[in-house]
Amino acid sequence: MTIHAPPPEGGRIIDEPMETALSRRYLAYALSTITNRALPDVRDGFKPVHRRILYAMHQMRLNPQAAARKCAKVVGEVMGGYHPHGDASIYEALVRLAQDFAQRYPLVDGQGNFGNIDGDSAAAMRYTECKLTPAAVLLLDGIDQDAVDFRPTYDDQDEEPIVLPAGFPNLLANGSSGIAVGMATSIPPHNVGELIDACQLLLERPDATTEDLVQHVPGPDFPTGGVAVEGHASILDAYETGRGGVRLRARWETEDRGRGVWRIIVTEMPYQVQKSRLIEALADLIEHKKAPLLGDVRDESAEDIRLILEPKNRTIEPEMLMESLFKLSDLEVRFPINMNVLDASGTPRVMGLKDCLRAFLDHRREVLNRRSQWRIERVEKRLHLLEGLRIVFLNLDEVIRIVREEEQPKAVLIARFGLTEVQADFILDTRLRQLARLEEMTIEKEFNALSEELANLKALTSSEGKQWKAISKELEAVRKALISPRRTTIAEAVDTSAFVAPEAFIPREAITVILSERGWIRAAKGKIEDPSELKFKEGDQLAYLVPAYTTDKLLVAASDGRIFTIGADKLASGRGHGEPLRLMIDLDEKAEIINVLAHQPGGKLLIASKAGYGFIAPEDDTLAQKRGGKQVLNGEMLAVLRVTGDHVATIGENIKTLIFPLAELPEMGRGKGVKLQSFKQGGLADISVFNAENGPEWADGGGRRRNWPDWKDWLGKRAGAGRQGPRGLRKFR
Repeated sequence: MTIHAPPPEGGRIIDEPMETALSRRYLAYALSTITNRALPDVRDGFKPVHRRILYAMHQMRLNPQAAARKCAKVVGEVMGGYHPHGDASIYEALVRLAQDFAQRYPLVDGQGNFGNIDGDSAAAMRYTECKLTPAAVLLLDGIDQDAVDFRPTYDDQDEEPIVLPAGFPNLLANGSSGIAVGMATSIPPHNVGELIDACQLLLERPDATTEDLVQHVPGPDFPTGGVAVEGHASILDAYETGRGGVRLRARWETEDRGRGVWRIIVTEMPYQVQKSRLIEALADLIEHKKAPLLGDVRDESAEDIRLILEPKNRTIEPEMLMESLFKLSDLEVRFPINMNVLDASGTPRVMGLKDCLRAFLDHRREVLNRRSQWRIERVEKRLHLLEGLRIVFLNLDEVIRIVREEEQPKAVLIARFGLTEVQADFILDTRLRQLARLEEMTIEKEFNALSEELANLKALTSSEGKQWKAISKELEAVRKALISPRRTTIAEAVDTSAFVAPEAFIPREAITVILSERGWIRAAKGKIEDPSELKFKEGDQLAYLVPAYTTDKLLVAASDGRIFTIGADKLASGRGHGEPLRLMIDLDEKAEIINVLAHQPGGKLLIASKAGYGFIAPEDDTLAQKRGGKQVLNGEMLAVLRVTGDHVATIGENIKTLIFPLAELPEMGRGKGVKLQSFKQGGLADISVFNAENGPEWADGGGRRRNWPDWKDWLGKRAGAGRQGPRGLRKFR
């Protein structure tokens, strides 16, 4: 085996710190992801893969009038010439451009199975065919007339456009979404007619505000329709800042079945919600009794959406049923708005509605000027040739003689008539019989028409006002070509506080909540008379047994200072072993459950930390709306007890005991609290709340409850050190 010496200094080995090397390379990867994959260009609204697909189809002449070609052919052309990535990702992007439920204005005319709103995927690319739509032609119009810049492809064998001419504001018309490193974008689709109306307003009044533009663009217009119930102020703020969101609901109607019987018919789905998954989710809600107002769901859709929702009983109001389902399912979704795009210089920016439209109009002006200049060059060239033809016509016999008799007719023509070399070549390349048929009127007519066109083009390129008028005229033509009625209804913001919560319809049944030491939770019907008969997984045992009702909220206290809230009706049946509690709440792996209580509205809880601090918290303030719970205590929580008395008893790890009135503790929503007992070392071991009339109890080593008749001997002030407790006192519970 030959051993090669290491390369000399300055060779392929680079000596640099690992941290520097990783950060520099990761930054390069991040920038590549942002600019080449995730964020669209504000001018044409495309990411590179979509732009390359349309340009490749344009090069293949797959216009709307042509016959469709196999998608595999298109994907191969894109992959081989422009986009050096996998064919699956290219085909996926092509399919999306053809889906009328994904694109407000489809840019690819797909023939075959291109998927559906149920979430079924498209057929393989070898089976499907495609061509461009008229909308795509408008985006490509002028690309062969030097309207945009080109750059070399990845293998330097060809060129590709940096941006498309974009005849309409595609970024906002079809929307876009993507996730990059450290940033993302989410732009909803809009109605082209409304966008062009807003552009016309900007052309008339460049100082128009976002408020003025929203009069023409009241909100997104999703391809699947639906009802947007976001308030005007919220939408205006999103368009002003480029960040926000819009709540979108399914469109529904009530069908009267006679004799007081009715059902709900859902006719339009929220954008990007798969119908099949929604039906599964609704059926799951019914099975687990999480939608108490819904009786049945079934799908009767054919070409149109027709989803049947039947109520539990006829006494339920339709609005009540739908409001409950909007909260529980994807019949209502919130579409985020994050208008993060690449500007004309390729820099990521979050733009508002006005900035996006202004960038589009500036791009259209540049395209107009470049196309006009391209046309000027060709008109001037043609006029130059026509001037030569006019000379030929006036001196036809002499020209014919020179061509037939002279050895160097080109030089003689140039010298005799003062022609240029280009004119002379054109005359010599013209067939004699064509020269004989030339008529002065035809030449003059074309010459005059081109002269007038040239004058108009030069006037256009030298006048900004005329350019904006021309753009306005072009946009109006596009508007007529793409105009379609709005699909998404913009409704007033809905105040859900007026509706009764669905929990109000849950049957109130007595249950016993069972939580094992390993965190498996379930709910058994009725009262558990003998806990020893309960069965658990091998190696597991009972930790908490809590009597409750199905209508209760459970408060689950954790050692990290958080209290979680779980609906008792959402617990698994007591027949099995239940389900892991950690699937229902976001509990830290290091945290332990320290208590489980059934919430009592208006009640109060004693919160105590291991460090010996505590306070009284209103139960209503501890309810959490999210899986992450609510942080109540700053520190490691030792106990959460319901306040059922007027005195507090504490035991330190040093076995000293202190009793003081409950009134000495402050009431607060969250925090560290005040000192309960002072310790030279260690912390709090246990705490109890009791009524002075009955006195406290404590548990001895055998688990029996013992009375404490002389407890007043340990009575003192809060934060005292306490004194040695009775023999055997180690804990209260």
